[in-house]
Amino acid sequence: MAQLDANAFGYGTQIRKSPYFDATIRWGAKGFSVYNHMYIPRDFGDAVQNYWNLINDAILCDVAVERQVEITGPDAAEFTQLLTPRDLSQCAVGQCKYVLITNADGGILNDPVLLRLAENHFWLSLADSDVLMWAQGVAVHSGLDVTIKEPDVSPLQLQGPKSSEIMKALFGDQIESLKYYWLKEFEIDGIPLIVSRTGWSSELGYELYLRDSSYGDQLWETIMEAGAPHNLKPGHTSSIRRIEGGMLSYHADMDNKTNPFELGLDRLVNLDTDANFIGKAALVKIKSQGVHRKQVGLEINCPPLATSNTTFWPVVANNRQVGKVTSAIYSPRLDKNIALAMLDIDFCEIGHKLEIQMPDGPTKATVVEKPFYDPKKSNATGKS
Repeated sequence: MAQLDANAFGYGTQIRKSPYFDATIRWGAKGFSVYNHMYIPRDFGDAVQNYWNLINDAILCDVAVERQVEITGPDAAEFTQLLTPRDLSQCAVGQCKYVLITNADGGILNDPVLLRLAENHFWLSLADSDVLMWAQGVAVHSGLDVTIKEPDVSPLQLQGPKSSEIMKALFGDQIESLKYYWLKEFEIDGIPLIVSRTGWSSELGYELYLRDSSYGDQLWETIMEAGAPHNLKPGHTSSIRRIEGGMLSYHADMDNKTNPFELGLDRLVNLDTDANFIGKAALVKIKSQGVHRKQVGLEINCPPLATSNTTFWPVVANNRQVGKVTSAIYSPRLDKNIALAMLDIDFCEIGHKLEIQMPDGPTKATVVEKPFYDPKKSNATGKS
C-alpha cells in the first residue's frame, strides 16, 4: 500500500501535528483522528495484529496528543488540589496519580494522569478536553499565585511485556528501579525526557515525555532501533486491550454530566479533606442521595464485532431504554464481544439479561463483572 503524503495530509494549521508525525507515516501509519486539537495515528493496518503485538511483545505509540497542563508557582500545590477531588496531600515529588477534574456539578471534565515533578511543579497529562482553558479560568479569581501554560512536552507510549527489556537497552539497569506510577528524569544522547511507568494499555509499559519537540524524529528512531531485537512494532492505543482492562475513554465512557460515583471511582473522591475543591458540595450531595445509574460490563451475544462502536447503542429492558453501550469490541483472547455500558441502577445486577439495539438489529446481552481480563492489573503492576 502506498505511503501517505505527509505534506498533503490535513485540514489546516488549526489542527497540530505531533513531533512524531512524519516518523509515524514512514513507519506505516495509514489513518489518523483528531484528539486535543492534534492528529493521532489510529491505523497501522490491522487493529487485531496491533493488539497481539501489544500483549505478546511491545508497541510504540505516538500519544503526543496527551497535552500537558503545567502548573507552577508558590501556590501550585494548593491550586492543583482545587481542581480535583482526589486527596493529593500524600502525593510525593516524583509520583504520578490518576485523577479526575470535576466541575461545580461534580461532572467529570477530564481524567488525566497527574505528575509531580517538584514541590510546586505539576503536569496534568490530559485526555481529550480543554482543561488548559479551564485551569487558566479557575486561576483568574482564585487568589493563588500560579502560572498555568502548555509546555513543549510530547509523550510516547512504549507498552507491552517486552517494554522493560527495550527500556534497559535505552537507559541501562537503572530503569528497573522505576516503580509503577512514578517518574524520573532521563536523557538519551542529549534528548531531555521525563519517563513514567504508566500507560493506557493495561499492560506493562512506560511513557517517555519529550521536553524538546525538535528531537521528535530522533527519539522515535532511537527507540525503534533499540526495540528491533525485541520485535517492537509501531502501533496505536488498542481499543481491544483498554476495554478488556475496563479503562475509560473520555467522551465515550464519561463526560461532564458523568460523576465519579456512577463509574465506581469512589476511591478518587475524598470528601473528608479540608480542601474545598471544585464540585465538593455537589459530590457530597450525590453520595448522600445515591446514584441513579451506573457503569457496568456487558457480554454481547452476537457474531464477533468487526470494529468498535462509533455510536452509543441503546440498551432496552421491558420495552424501554434503560441505558446505552459506550464502548464495545470483540476480544480475540476471550473470544467474546465485551462492552462498557451506563445503565439505570435497577438493571446493574450481575447476570441481568438485556437487549441492545445494534445497527444490525436487536441483540441479547448479559451484565458481567469488569474488568474483563486481569482485574488485579498484574500485567501492568508486576504484582499478582
